[in-house]
Formats: sequence, structure tokens, C-alpha cells
Amino acid sequence: MSLKMTKPEREAFLADLHVGVISIAEKDRGPLTAPIWYGYEPGGELWNRETDLERDERPMAHRYLGRELGDGYIEATRGDGDVDNILVKMWPQRWLTTDYSKQYAVD
Repeated sequence: MSLKMTKPEREAFLADLHVGVISIAEKDRGPLTAPIWYGYEPGGELWNRETDLERDERPMAHRYLGRELGDGYIEATRGDGDVDNILVKMWPQRWLTTDYSKQYAVD
């Protein structure tokens, strides 16, 4: 039995609510690795831009925390000049997926 995810399984998994992890290589050091919130839409593309509070940040906070806690998070972090948020969209060119739950599937 193959544990590889099919394209529809992979897209359903990524569209669900998970915390992602991004790693960026740093010369002469280990990679910088951080947890990230993400949204996924099949067929997306890669681009960077500054975030907009109502278009990007509030909907993402609602996705992860729900409406009430998300709004509280936005208000608590609003105007924090120490951090600039950016939005990054990616379109993976290669997928390596495994669904270990297939090992234990009950018919």
C-alpha cells in the first residue's frame, strides 16, 4: 500500500487548518526555521507584498483563532512598529507527501 498522498488528498490537507514551518538557509549557520500561519488555494503562485490589515491579517487571524480571539490578537499587535508583516505566496514545483494514517485505516 502506497502512503503517498494523491493530489486531491494533498490539496485537502493543505487547505485544512495547520501551522506551517518555513526554513531559510543561512550561510555559516543552521537554517532559520519558524512556524507560520498560512492559507492555501490550489493553483496559487509565488509573490511577496506588504500585508493589509483587513485584506490579509484579520482574515488569517480569524482562520487560526476564530473571530473573537482573532480580533483580540489584531488589536493587541496593531501598531507594533517593531515588526513589518509581509505576505508570501508559494507555488511548490515538487511535492513529497506521506499520509501515515493510511497504514492504520479501518475498513
